[in-house]
Amino acid sequence: MQKHTIGAENTMETPQIQKNDDVASAARWNSLLDQLSVDKLTDLFIERVLQLDDYRDGVLPASEIRRTGAASFEALIESLRPGADSKRLIAERQGISLDVGVSRARTGIPVESLMTAIRIDFTVIWGELMALADPGDAELLVRRAETVWQVVDSYAAQTQAIYIAERQRMAQEESSVRQGHVATMFGQVSPASEMLTLIAAELGIDQFAPLVVAAATTDDAAALRVEVASASRRGTEMFTHPLPDGLVAFWAADDRPGSAAREATEQIKNIRCGLVEQVRGLTDLRVAAQTARALASLVEDRDQQALTMQNDWARLARHRLSETGVPIVPDVDAALARCGPVERARLVEAVRSYLTTGSIAQSAEQLFCHRNTLMNRLRRFTELVGIDVTIPQQAARLVVAWS
Repeated sequence: MQKHTIGAENTMETPQIQKNDDVASAARWNSLLDQLSVDKLTDLFIERVLQLDDYRDGVLPASEIRRTGAASFEALIESLRPGADSKRLIAERQGISLDVGVSRARTGIPVESLMTAIRIDFTVIWGELMALADPGDAELLVRRAETVWQVVDSYAAQTQAIYIAERQRMAQEESSVRQGHVATMFGQVSPASEMLTLIAAELGIDQFAPLVVAAATTDDAAALRVEVASASRRGTEMFTHPLPDGLVAFWAADDRPGSAAREATEQIKNIRCGLVEQVRGLTDLRVAAQTARALASLVEDRDQQALTMQNDWARLARHRLSETGVPIVPDVDAALARCGPVERARLVEAVRSYLTTGSIAQSAEQLFCHRNTLMNRLRRFTELVGIDVTIPQQAARLVVAWS
């Protein structure tokens, strides 16, 4: 009986001992992961990957390899933590895979070299973990080795699938018939109605249905291509046409909440490009593309979203006026130069706020001042420069000049 009692006690204690051991093991594993340096991992990765023939020739800039390498290491390390949010991390790795797969396909990196490069991630991470571990961590490392490999292999498989899909998309783009029809839309002469009917049938779209058009210059074309690939995976077909200095893309509009096309449009609004919505079918596509291209050419370093006619028409107008060589508001600048720096700053701040809101109350609240104070500053501005910003026709000159 005594022996049975001891056995029962041991049986009850074992799960608790095992639980404590698991907690300690997870804590030690997290400690090792915390000691990993993304910068060091990235440096080691670049050193090794540039030894591969297809990466050594510089087709893919080292800065691009570093950017995606650092992002992948951050995601992989978080994925290795016990109890990590797997759904969120899988989605995060999917985004990185999309970026890497599309860019490597477009630069002509062979898929074999891409897979070799990604699996260097495992070698680098594992080597650093071995260097950080103590002799007593041997069992822990043995138990975790398969997990490390599975996470890296999953990332590699995701990237490979996206790469292959992008290569297939490239092959479709190169189709002479299809691309020939798309190119016709952007020629010097607008196609006749009969040709538009034929092109619509070949592309599988409604000739008169509304479209959305985006254009990006060379520096931002890669980001637009990534969004085109992402939209395709979600079920929205986008058509692309290369420009001498960038890329134009168009697709059928669909404003229904939750539609794939609407989601694609919202995603593209978050990248640097020119965007024109509600284009009236293929007839207006060429002009809309020219507008999108003009907006894309105005993108500045401070911009992080798409430029549209609704929000950025003034910048486009200012650019077009500046091309004529006629200064827009030299009298305003001269008049404001007579003010002291403090007064000038306050007047400009007041006018800019009012031009944005169109409301004395909202601007006063925005600037944390009394509405009478704001009105006095607007009157003072009118006295100095002769422009009453409460009159739209006069305010328009400042809207354009200060855009």
